[in-house]
Amino acid sequence: MNARQKRLFEDALKRNPGLKVPTETKPPANWSEDDLALVKQGVGDKTGRPPQQQSSSSDWGAGQQASGEQTGQIVKYFEDKGFGFIRPDGGGRDVFFHISRLTEGDSTALVQNAKIVFEMGMDRMGKMAATSLRIAPPDAPEA
Repeated sequence: MNARQKRLFEDALKRNPGLKVPTETKPPANWSEDDLALVKQGVGDKTGRPPQQQSSSSDWGAGQQASGEQTGQIVKYFEDKGFGFIRPDGGGRDVFFHISRLTEGDSTALVQNAKIVFEMGMDRMGKMAATSLRIAPPDAPEA
């Protein structure tokens, strides 16, 4: 463990007194095909993942969302760089997002004030970021 990791662990230990020090374990010498598939999925190759369950448009009208999903508006999107920021509808700090996390919708719809549905997760550097981005469908006109 380097000095930065040790400092982060000590900070986490203050918040969670029951936290255990991670021990270094060696991976098994004989990896099964299933193990290799899981590792492959975790390092960025999404081709082997099962398709995500699509929600119907009737779910949106009822205001029901899968657990952990949040809605917000795009504050700024840097198209040439492929990232931007979302302002959550519930308030709080703006959330970073990357174009690679867009799962539904077209990147041309990523404009200022566009409604978006996302989940909170971590980016590759371990910082909080939006994941599973979806462009929210337009509200149905009222009858």
